[in-house]
Amino acid sequence: MSAADEVLDIVDEHDRVVGRSRRGEAYAKGLRHRCVFIETRDSQGRLFVHRRTPTKLVFPSRYDMFVGGVVGAGESYDDAALREAEEELGVNGLPRPTYLFKFLYDDGAGQTWWSAVYEVRCELPVSPQVEEVDWHDFLPESEVERRLAEWAWVPDGLAAYERLRAHRAAAG
Repeated sequence: MSAADEVLDIVDEHDRVVGRSRRGEAYAKGLRHRCVFIETRDSQGRLFVHRRTPTKLVFPSRYDMFVGGVVGAGESYDDAALREAEEELGVNGLPRPTYLFKFLYDDGAGQTWWSAVYEVRCELPVSPQVEEVDWHDFLPESEVERRLAEWAWVPDGLAAYERLRAHRAAAG
């Protein structure tokens, strides 16, 4: 099955399921669905950063500081977070990611999805999916901050990253 054929729950502005659609159709028609974003750090606290492959349906060849993806039809955010993290990092036995918060991403041009943000520590050797990840590394936060203005980042990941920084600042 191709990624475009994956079935997603379509949700309203309150994150209530109102229907189902194939991913390709949801993207083409701007149907609101669900996604997970998992901030992954190694044992030294460095952040997993990667560049998406040019074949990705959304934001090809862009950098991202999260692993994650869409939540499948009938799947919980928590289950999707663990599945997506293990798939994209190429690991088994990852601890269950910790839920932090949820927000509605809307680019104002027809791309909108509920976004659940998680964090996880990965002390396993990673072997990211070649279909998903062109390049990867664990980078110190200071380098990620420096690269924000230099690299082309996925816009939803940037939105999640900004909200995560504000979330942590408010928590003290």
